[in-house]
Amino acid sequence: MDYEDIDYTVEGPTAIITMNRPHRYNAFRAKTVEEMINAFRRAWADNGVQAVILTGAGEKAFCTGGDVKQRAETGDYGPSESGMFEIGNLHKTIRDIPKPVIAAVNGLAIGGGHVLHVLCDLTIAADTARFGQSGPKVGSFDAGFGSAFLARVVGEKRAREIWYLCRQYDAETAERWGLVNWVVPAADLLDEAKKIAAEIAEKSPTTLRFLKQSFNADTDHQAGLSNLAMSALDLFTHSPEGLEGANAFAEKRAPQFNQYVGA
Repeated sequence: MDYEDIDYTVEGPTAIITMNRPHRYNAFRAKTVEEMINAFRRAWADNGVQAVILTGAGEKAFCTGGDVKQRAETGDYGPSESGMFEIGNLHKTIRDIPKPVIAAVNGLAIGGGHVLHVLCDLTIAADTARFGQSGPKVGSFDAGFGSAFLARVVGEKRAREIWYLCRQYDAETAERWGLVNWVVPAADLLDEAKKIAAEIAEKSPTTLRFLKQSFNADTDHQAGLSNLAMSALDLFTHSPEGLEGANAFAEKRAPQFNQYVGA
């Protein structure tokens, strides 16, 4: 696959997947998701790769989730080779690849981008990074891994706060809550992520595979919730309420959700 929305490189034992749409704060469309799945599978198949780093291009954003402007323009997340928006499959691939995945969060990790870093095995954040959810503000949600697994990471009260209030949190707060493992100066982020990947590469790959599968086993049932949630989201985003959120975002105005209370 020739990549348009991402970059894929291999440095020694480390594959680096970079979401490369800085003009859209690295928000993903259907094509972006498809390319990321392909890149993760390349890393999976490459016996020389022992860890994967996921990051974003530029200094402003790691990823801000689904491209809401695209959704406002076309009513969906754009075309892909498969004809589907495979964000659920991307989540599953990040969990299933038998190699540790390190999120190197270089800026905003918001909405679906926040879900991506939470699903990674480890997260290292620049001191300029910010974290949060935005779905209820733009007519979207992740009632699968994005909420259920998040609650496992930070606890029920914090997870509900993150989703219900849609605030943004700095890297120090994210580290204190257990959302990230380390916070480093922004200029050192990728170098530090590579050092962690190199440290992982010194370990037995077979034991790491079993450990990752063991950690996942406790929450694999959430995949069923995720499938259900993605089906519901597909219906919701085409509803008047879902479209109101996307249109308001594109038009830079406050959404008028009050008309849907009790609907």
